[in-house]
Amino acid sequence: MDIHISTSDGSPIYEQIARQIKGQILSGVLKPGDALPSLRLLARELRISLITTQRAYEELEREGFIVTVAGKGCFVAGENLEALREERLRRLESDLTRVVQSAHSAGVGIEELIQTLRLLYGEEKQ
Repeated sequence: MDIHISTSDGSPIYEQIARQIKGQILSGVLKPGDALPSLRLLARELRISLITTQRAYEELEREGFIVTVAGKGCFVAGENLEALREERLRRLESDLTRVVQSAHSAGVGIEELIQTLRLLYGEEKQ
C-alpha cells in the first residue's frame, strides 16, 4: 500500500493515513474485499506508533470504509454505495468551491462558468 506521511502536512498522522486509504478506496485502487496491511506491519513500514495506525483503522471502520474480521485482519468494506457517494460529493463540493472562487477572481460570470462546465462535461447548450 502506498502511503506517504508528511511532517509539514499539519494534520495528525492517523488522519493522513485514513485520508490516503479512503482516497485509494474511492479511486478504485483498493477494492471491496482487499486486505489491508496488519496494524503492526503498517506501523513498521511507516515507522510510526502502533497506536497511530490503530486509530486510523478505527476511523476508517467507523466511517464504513473497512471491516475488521477477528483473527484475519482488516479488509476494504463491501460497496457501501451511499457512503462512497457522500464522500465523492464532499470532494466534488470542495473542488467546485475552489473553481467558483477562481471564477470570481477572474471576473467570470455564472453563465460563462456554466457554459464552460457544459463544454467540459460534454454537453453543449442547445
